[in-house]
Amino acid sequence: GFGPFGEHTTNASWVAVQELQKLGLGEEVDLYVYEIPVEYQKVLDLIPSLWKRHNPQLFIHVGVSGMATTVTLEKCGHNQGYKGLDNRCYCPDNHCCVQGGPDCLESVIDMDVVCNKITDPQLDVVISVSQDAGRYLCDFTYYTSLHLSHGKSAFIHVPPLGKPYTAEQLGRALQTIIGVMLGVLEHPTAKINCQMGH
Repeated sequence: GFGPFGEHTTNASWVAVQELQKLGLGEEVDLYVYEIPVEYQKVLDLIPSLWKRHNPQLFIHVGVSGMATTVTLEKCGHNQGYKGLDNRCYCPDNHCCVQGGPDCLESVIDMDVVCNKITDPQLDVVISVSQDAGRYLCDFTYYTSLHLSHGKSAFIHVPPLGKPYTAEQLGRALQTIIGVMLGVLEHPTAKINCQMGH
């Protein structure tokens, strides 16, 4: 999850991840949660160190989108177009994540398959799929992670708390989605470099 920024003085992503931590993912899954500052340089420092420390099977990022009304599975991260200032009033000089990297990197997790496999009647949230994580810290973090992991990353956007979901609903949604993602990970079908126009 991410820390506060702008109008999001309480970041729904961090609250949802804390709910997920309470619920867990089962005894076979080690779950590590971190609050990521909304700062480009912190992302560039922290994401590689977390990868090195944990060497995870899958690195899942959760962010808030003020425009979202669904829980959104992001298909890909983008390398270019980062012009929004972070919490330190900074943006990358070259407006990109990885100099010379591909324009777009896609997760090895097929988000359409994940979305279609979620059939839990107890899950009272709407789940959708997107190809645009927003060209701000969420997208920047996702691309950075996808690049380091060779596609073994995922990104989930949640709406702000109460618009329309509670923290508990978001935590249960994350638990279900991640469970399905881990199942799908055993049968990856996605290409790492996406060739779509964005």
